[in-house]
Amino acid sequence: MLEISGIDASYDNLQVLWDVSMNVGIGEVVAVLGPNGAGKTTMLKSIMNLVSVNKGKIHFLGQDITGKPIHELTKVGLAFVPEERNLFPAMTVMENLMLGAYTIRDKKTIKETFSRVFDLFPRLAERKKQYAGTMSGGERQMLAIARGLMSNPKMLILDEPSMGLAPQNVLAVFETIKRLSSEKVTVLIVEQNVNTTLTVADRAYVMEQGRIVMEGSSSQLQGDDHIRKMYMGIV
Repeated sequence: MLEISGIDASYDNLQVLWDVSMNVGIGEVVAVLGPNGAGKTTMLKSIMNLVSVNKGKIHFLGQDITGKPIHELTKVGLAFVPEERNLFPAMTVMENLMLGAYTIRDKKTIKETFSRVFDLFPRLAERKKQYAGTMSGGERQMLAIARGLMSNPKMLILDEPSMGLAPQNVLAVFETIKRLSSEKVTVLIVEQNVNTTLTVADRAYVMEQGRIVMEGSSSQLQGDDHIRKMYMGIV
């Protein structure tokens, strides 16, 4: 579904990504792991053209999307949930969700998508009229993911979905990702919570200093000495 081929990316004169290549198959949950400053978020922003690619290509469903405007990327089936969540705090749950469906013109499709989203997130169904700014951190993260799903994406891209959440909310977020996986939604996730992420991902890439240094199935990486020592605290 997604193929990234040898991309470099920079902020002004500071190069952050070096010859990054990876792919995501249809229906997979693929994780990108690594420490702070490794370039994980920059890689996601490169896909969404929020950071310019200096070299290399990005293809989605066989189409070259390198440098395409973000509204076109939404139309071809990509949805990005950034770490900041970027909700509208003075708007209700329903109003935030409706903004996620702005590319869809068919009212029946929107209604069906609302039904699906509220099935995934029953708490949001109970709080349709609540303002986003009054919700807990876990509820806001659920709303951010739900808004991403409102465009009926072919691939959902999540940046640090567990960041800043209480442990019970972290578990809820990963349970949601598991459920999306069971429904064959393709997910690309950047996370620092390595152990939990590897329990829901099919495969993972490890980034360090702007480069891919390791890749493999989740079970392979869970058993790797470097991963266990550096990211799980297991000696």
